[in-house]
Amino acid sequence: MTVLFGTQSMASKEEIDGSIFFDSDLQEIDHYLQEFDKIHQSTAEANATNKMRIAMDGLEDNFRYILVAYTTSSNSSNPTDTDCRTSFTDSSFSSTPSPFRFSFSTNISVNESDVYDVPTEELTLSENHMLLSTEESKEGVQKLDFPSIVNVHEGSIVPIQSKAIYYLRCIADRMIASGCPQQRVQQAYRSIRRPVMDSNFLNLGIETLSAQQVKMLEWGSLEKKIKRWIQAAKVCFGMLFANEKMLLDQIFQGLSTADVQEACFLEIVKGMASQLFAFAEVVSTASSRSPDRLFRILDLYEALSGLLPDIETAFEGRYSESIRVQAVETLSKLAKTGRGILERFVRSVFHEISKKPMPGGEIDPLNKYVMDYLVSMAFYKQSLIELIVSKPSPLKLGNIYGADLNMNFVELEGKSPLALHLNLIFGILLSKLDDKSKRYENAPLAHFFMMNNVHFIVEKIERSPELRAMIEGDDVSFRNLIGIFRLAATHYVRSTWARLLNCFREEGLRVSGSYSTGLSRGPLKERFKTFNALFEEVHRTQATWLVPDIQLREELRISILEKLIPAYRSFLGRFGPLIDSARHPENYIKYSVEDLQDAVLSDFFEGCPLSSSERRSRLSWRGLV
Repeated sequence: MTVLFGTQSMASKEEIDGSIFFDSDLQEIDHYLQEFDKIHQSTAEANATNKMRIAMDGLEDNFRYILVAYTTSSNSSNPTDTDCRTSFTDSSFSSTPSPFRFSFSTNISVNESDVYDVPTEELTLSENHMLLSTEESKEGVQKLDFPSIVNVHEGSIVPIQSKAIYYLRCIADRMIASGCPQQRVQQAYRSIRRPVMDSNFLNLGIETLSAQQVKMLEWGSLEKKIKRWIQAAKVCFGMLFANEKMLLDQIFQGLSTADVQEACFLEIVKGMASQLFAFAEVVSTASSRSPDRLFRILDLYEALSGLLPDIETAFEGRYSESIRVQAVETLSKLAKTGRGILERFVRSVFHEISKKPMPGGEIDPLNKYVMDYLVSMAFYKQSLIELIVSKPSPLKLGNIYGADLNMNFVELEGKSPLALHLNLIFGILLSKLDDKSKRYENAPLAHFFMMNNVHFIVEKIERSPELRAMIEGDDVSFRNLIGIFRLAATHYVRSTWARLLNCFREEGLRVSGSYSTGLSRGPLKERFKTFNALFEEVHRTQATWLVPDIQLREELRISILEKLIPAYRSFLGRFGPLIDSARHPENYIKYSVEDLQDAVLSDFFEGCPLSSSERRSRLSWRGLV
């Protein structure tokens, strides 16, 4: 290493970039500092001023030299950069090893192939990027996932001064003590550090987008940019900026005023911070308010909200107030956008128009959409609690959605605004489902449709602990939903099977004055024929109805059999012999108990129409249908 002193010249940039920082280099710096102290003490000599100026320039050059030698630019492709970094940590400091290594290097890039909902994409950092323990440093390259990036103040990431920081501080101390302006020293620092930070920020891939560009982007492309922004924001606010401030503190704290030090820090990172905020702001204000965009907006909100403590710590000075304010304002805009999208979602549910009822009483697409949306919302419960701060007004709701939402706000008193808004969504959804059920001409199918769809809602809530927690374990609302489901199931069973069970009444079968038995074969035959016709019709139609939930399907079949089979067996046992003794009994008693049981268990609610031959083969135990 060439050190400027007397007639010696400073090394060129090429020499610096390829230099090896050995112990001999440090000995030269020690020697130079001693010579500088001698010049500083001999101010009475005639040429002391000129010597002091030359020596001061030499100090500044050496200050820059150490920064360059120990900083690996993120966009450098020169393999000697790695050599320089390795020798500086492993050779230069080998004489007095430290249990920790502190790096000025911040060589970071974000991989395009990231995982969005739970960020596990690992970022490859330079060996010296973080403050590693001796064991960790043996691994060479450290990989960090996002949770470890967010908080740089955890116990394993503690700034321990290395010899490089020691010498940088020694040089800064001598320069400032000798009358050099603080700004000059920090300008030397900025001239090296800012390009490195700018290069690293560029590698993170954050783009500057206008509102028009955001509007023109396809949603898939914008979604990728949002994912990248979240990763980059966590890296910058959670680590890069904090480390840069830590480095400044270690070198200049106590040597320069806090204001000058803060100004130096801001000149390095303020542009990057502002660009990060600008992206989030333009996305919040210019992107579509389509309901499906809510979750990416909430992702931005959660990421920035989680980084606020780091932002406040890194930008705590009075000159950094604009950064803190911008962070809060950006967060507020994201919150406003989130509320607007959620309100649009509620209105879209209310204004959905059904063209045709679902065939077979299946789960309505609107119901699937709303419940899937609510399940996704539940993963953002805390953010939604922060966003939704006002309760829905019954008067306003009546004006917007009408007065028939069946919402009892007295029962819901004491619930959070979020829980009340969720109950509003449930109220609108149930109202829409009820309207859809009225479009069926078949009354049993209308009840079947409501049973299916309300059960779907109940199951979604029961299977999503997050959604159950978001409605705050609202037993009142949940019990109401279960009550609506049971009522619909009861109405279905009664409207379908009451007619068939009426066939088994003894009333109307006995004829007064009839010899011996008091029974008339004529009414009895008609009763069997009526039952046969009704069951064939129910079997034909309800085989095409669908219960998607397997457990509900089986429970419904068993419930039907519990009512049908005992009644039919009793009726057949009492009156079957009278028909068997008549001519052509097969025309009246077509089905055995097993026939009915097999038909219900095998065919009902499968959503598959049966051909006439299939029905006949399954229903005729005597082969005479």
